[in-house]
Amino acid sequence: MRTAVIALCLGALSLMSAPADAQKPMRVRGTITAVDGNTISLKALDGKDLKVQMTDKTGVAAAKALKIEDLKPGDYVGSTAKAGADGKLVASEVHYIAPTVKEGFGPWDMGPGTTMTNAKVGSVAKVANGHELTLEYSGGSQKILVPPGTPIVTTVAADRSHVKAGVYVFIAAQVDPDGTITAARIQAEKDGVKPPQ
Repeated sequence: MRTAVIALCLGALSLMSAPADAQKPMRVRGTITAVDGNTISLKALDGKDLKVQMTDKTGVAAAKALKIEDLKPGDYVGSTAKAGADGKLVASEVHYIAPTVKEGFGPWDMGPGTTMTNAKVGSVAKVANGHELTLEYSGGSQKILVPPGTPIVTTVAADRSHVKAGVYVFIAAQVDPDGTITAARIQAEKDGVKPPQ
């Protein structure tokens, strides 16, 4: 009986400690200052100096600019936006995303009040102050104003030659309990076009 109780207690402790050992997702934005082997040194947007590790599984893509006219119904995109004075969402960027990215609408980390909508394009309509983009996802939809000049970006396949000093990057990463940041996917600036999200 005592052995069973001890086993149960140990099991509970292991369950309680499991989350502490888990990796946490992290989004890294900044300009690369150096690359040394698999280690990227960069200056993050918030001014911090970070080191990010690459592995054999780290994917690399490069940003490519598009026009609002390139968006068509059924395309799967994400859009960072913020409510304007009238309460309507105004996009700061629109980018194509992989079909594996979870759809939906929620807060984003590009400043107070910013949101991210991951959804299929329902329609793109010309309006007086730009274009109105209707994004549709399971359980809802969002109408987002896309003002003239808003970055519209997709990605193209790239390799590590694009990961170099002076290049702006957006990195989807994981943080280990010891603080090590490991890149799962890197989107790199190319020809002056930066990943906008």
